[in-house]
Amino acid sequence: MIRSAEALDKLLAAAARRPALEAEDAPAGEALGRVMAEAVRASEALPRFDNSSMDGFAVAAARTARASKRHPVELPVAGTVAAGDAPACTPRPGFAWEIMTGGPIPAGCDAVVRVEDVERSDGGVVVRAPAEAGDYVRRRGADLPKGSVVVPAGAVLTPGAVLAIAAAGVDRVRLRRRPRVAVIPTGRELVAPGRCAGPGQVHDSSSAFLRVALPLVGAQARVFEPVSDDPAAFGRALAEAREDGPDLILTTGAVSKGRYDFVTEALAAVGARTVFHGVAIRPGKPILCAELGDGPLAIGLPGNPVSTVVGLRFFAVPFLRRLLDQPEERPLPVRLGEPVAKPEGLRCFFKARLEAEGGELRVRATAGQASFQVSPLVEANGWVVLPEAGTRVRAGATAAVFPWLPRDADYPAPVQARARRTAPSRARA
Repeated sequence: MIRSAEALDKLLAAAARRPALEAEDAPAGEALGRVMAEAVRASEALPRFDNSSMDGFAVAAARTARASKRHPVELPVAGTVAAGDAPACTPRPGFAWEIMTGGPIPAGCDAVVRVEDVERSDGGVVVRAPAEAGDYVRRRGADLPKGSVVVPAGAVLTPGAVLAIAAAGVDRVRLRRRPRVAVIPTGRELVAPGRCAGPGQVHDSSSAFLRVALPLVGAQARVFEPVSDDPAAFGRALAEAREDGPDLILTTGAVSKGRYDFVTEALAAVGARTVFHGVAIRPGKPILCAELGDGPLAIGLPGNPVSTVVGLRFFAVPFLRRLLDQPEERPLPVRLGEPVAKPEGLRCFFKARLEAEGGELRVRATAGQASFQVSPLVEANGWVVLPEAGTRVRAGATAAVFPWLPRDADYPAPVQARARRTAPSRARA
């Protein structure tokens, strides 16, 4: 049995021996959740031109410098500019222009006076307070200078990224191919959810989880029907899975030391080389990793549901991220709200709840950390990772926290601000 840091090193080394997944073009609006293979750069400045952020009147600020309530300045109105109009390129010194939000700033003007801050007159518009250059003007390039990165390579395409890409005038992007993952559940006790479970049987929750979780981390999943505790049946499923050219094969169950734990031997029978088997973690200690020659990597996840979740989250996901050429995840350092007991010598991945309390972040391990206890997963919005040494971590100690999956949408808003302010050291899963 090896430590988790060594296991992760071996796993990432196996990923590094494989080329990054091929790049392909796709419409940005049809590629949510995909990983960018190349950065998108702004082909022109954003905004494209100086424009008004308010309905009002575009003026030369210097013309209003002496305006006051007692001595207002009256300016004639040269015309009207709406969003979508071509900019007025000929200066009209001493004139104001009625302008709508988004309208281009006319030549010779450098400020906008809001419509509620002026009075109309027969001769034009009355200004009772001085404007300053730049008032209510969105400057060209204030959002993105020409040539700047809109979305970097390695980023996940989110709805916000699609909006920014579209604003930059781009419709197609260069993306990594989705990694292909085959899932082979094992165990004669497994019954599909919705079917009646007989004596000694359990519903197959791990397959249900992997079917929905793998697309959320950017993978394309094929989930096989559960295989009974039969090496020959497993071998047939494995051969069928390999025909699809998967990048990763995940198995569930049958990786421990019992009579029916056959996955290790079945993989060896088809020439697989064991990378590691057994890691000093909780939950998921029997986890297995093997290389199928120059083909896919195989990760054998323990059968208990939470062990399956942890194995995916902290071993399969880093492997997939490396194939996608994404950066290594960094944890968020957060103080423990309550003390946590743990076994000596094991790195623990505990279900956790991260919350903001009085402007400070706190993380609490949920009740029920056994690998069969799935109900706390409903409450949890993250994982707290505790080091091997010690049997208790005190309240107030700083712990490494990861989101439930590599997305931060479930975190309360203050987490994002905290994450931007901190530069945590690299934490090993």
